[in-house]
Amino acid sequence: MSYRVSRRIEIDAGHRIMTHGSKCRHLHGHRYAIEAVCEARDVHHDGEQTDMVVDFGFLKEEMLAAIDQPCDHGFIAALADRDLLAAFAPAGAEPEIWLAGLAAEVERRGAALTNDTRLATKLYVVPFQPTAECLAKHWFRCLEEPVRRRSAGTARLVGVRVWETPNCVAEYLG
Repeated sequence: MSYRVSRRIEIDAGHRIMTHGSKCRHLHGHRYAIEAVCEARDVHHDGEQTDMVVDFGFLKEEMLAAIDQPCDHGFIAALADRDLLAAFAPAGAEPEIWLAGLAAEVERRGAALTNDTRLATKLYVVPFQPTAECLAKHWFRCLEEPVRRRSAGTARLVGVRVWETPNCVAEYLG
C-alpha cells in the first residue's frame, strides 16, 4: 500500500531533433506539460506537511527551479548540434571557444544554461537529443534529490511525464 501524488507544470520551448528523418529536424516549439509523480508508503505525521506525501507547493517550487526557470521561453539544444549552436554564438565571439565553454558546463553540470547568445535568447544545452523521452529522464534526475530533501525522505520521485502535444507523452520511471 502506498500514496501517490503528482504535480504538473507547463512551459513553452523550442527545439529540434537534428537526427530526425522528417519534420522534427526543423526548428520548432512545443507547449510542454511536465508531470512529476511522487510516492510514499505513509504520510507525514507532524510538521507543516502533516498528512501529506509532499507539499504540492514544495513540489511546484522545485519543478519551477529545475524546469521552468532554465527552459521556459527558451531553446533546448543538443550539444552535438554544433551548426545550430554556432548560430546562437554571440556576435564577435569565436564560435569554437564559445561552444567549448558550453561543452565544459554540460560536462560539469549535465546541462548548460546561457543568455549569452546572438539575440540574448535563453539557450539550454543538453548532452542528448532533446526528445520528450530524454527530457523526461533528464528532468527526473534534476528533481529526484530535491523531492527526497523537501519531503524529509518521506516521498520518492517515481516518474516524470512529458507531453509534447496533447496527444504525445513520454514517461521516465526511476
